[in-house]
Amino acid sequence: MATDIDLHLGRRLRRRRRLLGLTQQQLALQVGIRFQQIQKYECGANRISAARLWQLAEALESPVNYFYDGLTEAMERAEGPNGSGKGEMFSRKETMDLIQAYYQLGERPRRRLLDLAKSLHDGDMAN
Repeated sequence: MATDIDLHLGRRLRRRRRLLGLTQQQLALQVGIRFQQIQKYECGANRISAARLWQLAEALESPVNYFYDGLTEAMERAEGPNGSGKGEMFSRKETMDLIQAYYQLGERPRRRLLDLAKSLHDGDMAN
């Protein structure tokens, strides 16, 4: 089950990879894993071990502490003022099932599903 820390590390991983213009495949080859594993790290579905984080930091030419930058603030935002915030939704089994099903789709169906979800959210905001 993903924790707020796993999600934060995954977001930082994705940000740094994109900043360097690397694909998930290119990064995966550099650290000797499959690109699907990078996908799972980036969405927080799989936890990044200390050894793997070190390898990723080396491949992304960044210090390990880069991945933890802003973590305290992110944790505070996730908890919210009353102790229950967005971070709670990522600990639900339903959310993890949805994420896993999403990444089992091909790229085109994933994009279409994401567009649909966004349009539903935008439509909900209008009401």
